[in-house]
Amino acid sequence: MRTVEVLLDETSELAVREAWRRLAEAGLPSQARHRSPTNSPHLTLAACPELTAPIRWELAGVAAALPLPVRFTGVVRFERPTSVLAWALELDSALADLHRRAWEAVSSDSPPGTLNPLHEPGRWSPHVTLGRTRRPGTFTGRRIPELLPAPPLSVHLTTLRSYDTDTGTLEILGPRP
Repeated sequence: MRTVEVLLDETSELAVREAWRRLAEAGLPSQARHRSPTNSPHLTLAACPELTAPIRWELAGVAAALPLPVRFTGVVRFERPTSVLAWALELDSALADLHRRAWEAVSSDSPPGTLNPLHEPGRWSPHVTLGRTRRPGTFTGRRIPELLPAPPLSVHLTTLRSYDTDTGTLEILGPRP
């Protein structure tokens, strides 16, 4: 699979990494435990089996919309196949448009049934993951907000990238020349 992700500005990335550090120091699951050089705070917009030429063309238009200012709204927890702790992002019209364009790009040339329905517009919950585990309920009932730093007030989504889950490589997806 190939993810389509957006990176955060440097100040916001440092704030997320501080949250990761505090979770790890408290003995909780944290993205800080992932030592891969590809591990950066990011917002996942979509994922698809392959970045075909038509998908890449459309994603170049998405990349041209960056940087994009967004706002964190606080801590959110998800219980899916994994327990996830994250900082949620406000889904304003600009972020909704960016996401819709990324979704349309990947769905335009992907085989039916290969896209994650949780990334679909109307179902997508924009967030930056702080910690994840396969142990259900890990983040429930804990005083997590008191443990974390306050999320930054001003955040900018800066760079579109893709992560290849098969090869472990990253690719920056720039705007059309």
